[in-house]
Amino acid sequence: MTLAAYACDPALSRGRRYPEDPVPIRTDFQRDRDRIVHSSAFRRLVYKTQVFLNHEGDLFRTRLTHSLEVAQLARSIARALQLNEDLVEAIALAHDLGHTPFGHAGQDALNDCMQDYGGFEHNLQSLRVVDHLERRYPQFDGLNLTFETREGILKHCARTNAQMLEAQEPGGVARRFLDGTRPSLEAQLCNLADEIAYNAHDVDDGVRSGLITLEQLQEVALFDDIRQQVLKDHPHLVDVNQQRRLLYATIRRMLSEQVYDVIAATQSTLADTRPQNADAVRQLGPMLRFSPAMRERELPLKRFLLQNLYRHPQVMETMQQAQQVVRELFAAYMADPAAMPTPFGGSAPVVADETSLARSVADYIAGMTDRFAAREHERLSGKRLLM
Repeated sequence: MTLAAYACDPALSRGRRYPEDPVPIRTDFQRDRDRIVHSSAFRRLVYKTQVFLNHEGDLFRTRLTHSLEVAQLARSIARALQLNEDLVEAIALAHDLGHTPFGHAGQDALNDCMQDYGGFEHNLQSLRVVDHLERRYPQFDGLNLTFETREGILKHCARTNAQMLEAQEPGGVARRFLDGTRPSLEAQLCNLADEIAYNAHDVDDGVRSGLITLEQLQEVALFDDIRQQVLKDHPHLVDVNQQRRLLYATIRRMLSEQVYDVIAATQSTLADTRPQNADAVRQLGPMLRFSPAMRERELPLKRFLLQNLYRHPQVMETMQQAQQVVRELFAAYMADPAAMPTPFGGSAPVVADETSLARSVADYIAGMTDRFAAREHERLSGKRLLM
């Protein structure tokens, strides 16, 4: 496929932190994608979840299936906009590598534990995974991904952390958080595809769990307008025994409407701004976007999920238990680093200072799956909270 002038061209990549010779059959962005797929952190995503924990059901989305859905949506949009699909896929597959066990509850708990040691951000942790924590190559730590992939992985970054990264890598992936520029269109696309994907799959998982109902979702105009269109086209789905098909058909059309809206809105912006290359994109405002009308329709869905699913008493109770697991694991490892395996603790050399030890503990906990964290907590505390 021919790339647009504003797309990221692998031949013009800003390169890797450690130079490597090209290979004959794959571009640098394809190599990035392949390295991510073969990483340990990627495999662990199959046992990490967001709203419903791993032990709560086999059919709820995991971080792995979510990442695949983001990649599928992003590639579809990228093709329509003539962006680099390989780069989009690499960013999408890697964007959640730094997520803790137990979703946002685990992240919040770990951030609380790390307040005196620089805090914890899952986007920054994803970059840390691909830059340092994966140890698969003899000549460097990390996966040695290209600048463009790393730029997309670092979706958000607090200013203090951006300053730290900038000191380590002047003009690198954190620079835009200090000078107000933007990432590539491919990176912007993955950020929006992530939002589209999790709204849709949280509706599906929420209904599957029984915590929200199709009747409740009729309060959300975006969902209900499409549901009524589906029923008009397929009247037999009104049958109570066809509700699962009705839900799937509604979600599918909702995804399609959002995808088509993003493509049209972005094409309009590109026609107005006419960026001549990928670097020109970085000097402009956000370009990958919903139309104002779709954004207005989409926000009530986000509010509905927050109020009726993420803050559901059953979810909140489980999340409180998950946070207790993370906090108690952190305290246990800080008190006894030898309880962690090498290279986090164990027989590794004594950690130079408390801050370094805390970061090592955070790295170890963030890499855990839901079920491993629950088992490890039970082993260390004698309490069984989540299994």
